[in-house]
Amino acid sequence: MNRAPRSRRYGLAAAAATALVAALVAPTTQAAAAPVPPGGGSLGANVVVLDPAMPKAEVQDRLNALARAQAGNEFGPERYAILFKPGTYGTAADPLVFPVGFYESVAGLGKNPGDVVINGSVNVYNQCVGGDQSQCYATTNFWRSLSNLTVNVAGQSGCYGNTDFWAVSQAAPLRRVQMNGNVTLMDYCTGSPAWASGGFIADSKFTGGTVINGSQQQFFTRTSNLDGWTNGVWNQVFCGTEGAPAQSFSTDPAASPYTTLDTCPVTREAPYLYLDDQGHYRVFVPAAQHDSRGTTWEDGGTPGRSIGLDDFFVVRPGATVQQINAALRAGRNLLLTPGVYELPEAIKVTRPGTQVVGLGFATLVPTDGNAAIKVDDVDGVNVSGLIIDAGEKKSPVLMQVGNRGSKASHRSDPIALSDVFLRVGGALNGAADTALEVNSDDTLIDDAWIWRADHGTGGGSWTSARSDTGLVVNGDRVTATGLAVEHFQKTEVQWNGEQGRVVFFQNENPYDVPNQAAWMASKEQKGYPAFAVGPKVKTFEGWGMGSYSYFNQGVDIRNSTAFQAPTTPGVRFHDLLTVFLNGSGGIDSVINGTGRAVDPAFGGPSNVVSYP
Repeated sequence: MNRAPRSRRYGLAAAAATALVAALVAPTTQAAAAPVPPGGGSLGANVVVLDPAMPKAEVQDRLNALARAQAGNEFGPERYAILFKPGTYGTAADPLVFPVGFYESVAGLGKNPGDVVINGSVNVYNQCVGGDQSQCYATTNFWRSLSNLTVNVAGQSGCYGNTDFWAVSQAAPLRRVQMNGNVTLMDYCTGSPAWASGGFIADSKFTGGTVINGSQQQFFTRTSNLDGWTNGVWNQVFCGTEGAPAQSFSTDPAASPYTTLDTCPVTREAPYLYLDDQGHYRVFVPAAQHDSRGTTWEDGGTPGRSIGLDDFFVVRPGATVQQINAALRAGRNLLLTPGVYELPEAIKVTRPGTQVVGLGFATLVPTDGNAAIKVDDVDGVNVSGLIIDAGEKKSPVLMQVGNRGSKASHRSDPIALSDVFLRVGGALNGAADTALEVNSDDTLIDDAWIWRADHGTGGGSWTSARSDTGLVVNGDRVTATGLAVEHFQKTEVQWNGEQGRVVFFQNENPYDVPNQAAWMASKEQKGYPAFAVGPKVKTFEGWGMGSYSYFNQGVDIRNSTAFQAPTTPGVRFHDLLTVFLNGSGGIDSVINGTGRAVDPAFGGPSNVVSYP
């Protein structure tokens, strides 16, 4: 594949989407005290619940209308969860085929994926700049999801026939899905060059066809079952996946860039909403798994516990942070329905086992220089399905897990962050010193995209969307599976904890560095590492980690090294790479001066199979 002139998030700023629901979010106000809100209740106007008893044409029309409204709505406030009650939708003769746009989470309401069956396809296609068929990309297909259902792939014709297209980039997870038939992660039908920059698959099963990777430059698949995988581009990583290709990452340019781990060290699937046999909403909370392989749900159901909706404060647009925190103090969990929630103070999670579950990419925005959410150093908290947007008043941190100096062990019941996406800029010209700080030991980070915007409001300007660091890890035994951190202005990930593990990492250096003097870690070190392990750390291990450059200001900007770590036997890296995407300048080494430079003379990938 040709390397993208990857202002990959460039130029697809959308017109305002048609509002299907008028319930938008009002700014919160301070209150002296808030009564404890009741548990349970309506899921609100931004949750669309579909029933198999509905005429297929009605279901199709509703899905198409939502997709049209959200197709170009990259930074709009509209959010939707589309939930399918248990049953079958579409037939082989009359399949249900629909696209998924920005801020649409599509999910089944069954206990297991087989309880909701779609005969048809659920699709994400390329976006074409101005309708130009020579400028069609999947590289800005963010913030959408599919989970907890089965698709018997059918429908359409010609190039699109009998194929499910899931051509996505970051923040577009596919979880707990069974796909029976042809699946492609690249849209090879809608124009060209059809670049894609994903992606995340977990706890899913694919039968009846080889998954087409195509132009996906990197992709992460964990604890799933495959019938085959076509190819790799730069960094395809598989963890605990049946049918995954064999390990083959190499310095040989003819070798497939596969990093394959037989098992995943620690995982915890995201909590999910479902209907029980009496038709009542409940939330299932999967248990943590160790050294896992394959799906959790095929052999007797997913281990875990179920919580009734009455034990949740169902947060709807217009709720205040005082109400949210009152509910948490009263022992309730949170189910945040789709919307944008402005927070003049942090949501504070203090009780062990608390579940904070977002639907439809519910979005938290701190408005007074505060954090959006703080989690105490307690067992078993899950935070999932959220976007956290930096506000215009600079926050020291957007999300904090545990206080600095936290020392409690959570090995048996870890805190987990699943599908939590943090961004600085894009929707707002926000600012934050650090996006995510993890101080609690044993925390799991599963599918995180932490992004300083390269386009949208504040994006693409060095003096806007100001943010130094995407992720700081101070806790020990923290595990990240599926981590992407991009465009921050200093060290993008700073890992200070012991016994940390990262399986799959994707990074792009900031595009918008104006001159070398503005981007120096020291007098001797040009630029900042994408990922730095602290100098006192004795043990760390990482697999399948890549960093790319695209300095687009027409200036020869250099980054001395993409990865930086103490050279000690306990700190180990496997399958590292750098790539020059386009622009000027480049990355001078992969790790600590090791690895060939990438720049206009050699675009890469520059691979380092093991270090030290």
